[in-house]
Amino acid sequence: MFNSLINLFFPKVCAGCKSFIGANEYVICTFCRHELPLTNHHLSLENEAFKKFYGQIPVEYASALLYFHKKGIVQELIHNLKYKGHEEIGTVLGEWYAADLMNSEIAKNADVIIPVPLHKKRLKERGYNQVTNFGMALSENFNIPLNDTILYRKRYSKTQSKKDLLGRSEGIETVFDVAFTEKDANKHYLLIDDVLTTGATLEACSRALLKIPGAKISIVCMAMAHS
Repeated sequence: MFNSLINLFFPKVCAGCKSFIGANEYVICTFCRHELPLTNHHLSLENEAFKKFYGQIPVEYASALLYFHKKGIVQELIHNLKYKGHEEIGTVLGEWYAADLMNSEIAKNADVIIPVPLHKKRLKERGYNQVTNFGMALSENFNIPLNDTILYRKRYSKTQSKKDLLGRSEGIETVFDVAFTEKDANKHYLLIDDVLTTGATLEACSRALLKIPGAKISIVCMAMAHS
């Protein structure tokens, strides 16, 4: 009854289209769920996300849940997640993708989930890492621990969304580093991020993680930029 009153005066809206959502809907309305552009990367090991890293870094697996288009529903979701404090979007997408990936090799073989880190200053400004809830959902479903201390960002920089493609790649290889011990060796790390664009950030993170003896890398993202 109390919740009904709250919804009456402060109705919940869809994080994708801002329309009111019904009692049986959560975060994203049914219409938007059906309209979301799925990549179906989980159905093929040789998918376009995996091919993005050909000749760059050795990855065991790579995939993204959704296609990211300018001015599309996915851009609205990521914007609300990243800048509007709607962390629940990450949880929803993580639960959704975990169901798709449950029987995949990555769910069976990964040892640790690693979110792409924010610099401490950026984390203080935003109050949260937009990838954390996505990673926690995968962690709970796969029964794989999430570790947000091994990989860290050394340098504070402008947000990637405000840079062009060249700017996103420039100098990124020196931004990340790792703090590890012997117990972190010989593990398969599942690196996660929000949007795969040029791949420069994920490559830099992977190179840092590959400093760990015997490390293997796989990559999973919420979305992938698509022309």
